[in-house]
Amino acid sequence: MMDDVMIIKPTKEDIKSAYDVFEVSIRDAFEKEGLGDLKEDILAEIENKRNLFSYSLDNKDLDVFFLVAKLDERVIGTISFGPCGTDIKKCTNHELDAIGELGSLYVLPHYQGQGVGSILIHAMIKHLHELGIEQFCLDSGYKRAQRKWLRKFGEPYKIVKDYWGKDFDHMVWLCKVNDYV
Repeated sequence: MMDDVMIIKPTKEDIKSAYDVFEVSIRDAFEKEGLGDLKEDILAEIENKRNLFSYSLDNKDLDVFFLVAKLDERVIGTISFGPCGTDIKKCTNHELDAIGELGSLYVLPHYQGQGVGSILIHAMIKHLHELGIEQFCLDSGYKRAQRKWLRKFGEPYKIVKDYWGKDFDHMVWLCKVNDYV
């Protein structure tokens, strides 16, 4: 089935199904982290990703871009690359401000655990390599994602204890593109 997944740059026709990915997978991620009661945070995160996605489509020459995983004309996953975000800047005391961030990796829950996220990551890293980008960073406050990133990217560049509250750490990774192409 994953052979049928296409990884492409999104178009305006992909907005609705990409928005659906954000809506469903962000709510699901918060629920699975035991944070489903943080309704305002969930809505803010969904809105932030929608705005970033729309911005990337409207400003093709800028430094934020997405790739999407599509199955049967429907977006089932997203990934982005752009300037590093506020959390990375804060957590690293601005040490990584010049490094771009791999982010917005969301896959519909029904397709999680089937390699869609890995396909998106690999496609984005290949794209970064083609652009001559040598490093990227990524971060996560989600414990489930942190376990995956520890397996895939090794030890984090920085761990900020209790960043999101007691026992909710934030992790930041700094990676070399050539290590993953």
